[in-house]
Amino acid sequence: MNIAITFRHMAGSDAVRTYAEEKVAKLQKFLRQAMTAHVTIAVEGLEHIADVRISAGGVSHQANERSADMYASIDAVIDKLERQIRDGKGHSLARKRGGTRAGEYAADILQMSAAPATSARSRS
Repeated sequence: MNIAITFRHMAGSDAVRTYAEEKVAKLQKFLRQAMTAHVTIAVEGLEHIADVRISAGGVSHQANERSADMYASIDAVIDKLERQIRDGKGHSLARKRGGTRAGEYAADILQMSAAPATSARSRS
């Protein structure tokens, strides 16, 4: 696991650095392969911005958040990334378990919507 933290337009503090590292490190338990993360923490005016990019194997996730508090921004961006990872994991598990793929589902819907339209035309 490799976590790089960059501070922009602010002096970096050890407290924020360790807080961000701990939060990002907790995301590793949701991923199957070793994670590489790049965290950018910035201040623009009165807003504190946390931007996190994670890649593990062939999967990558990215999220950013703005708020008045730096710790709140980090918490919110971690929540977003956790949701992205869980949704992606559920999608891949559904495919492995024989669920219909998006293209197959779209083709089925098109066939179903085309069938009643042709029968309605033949009645007229």
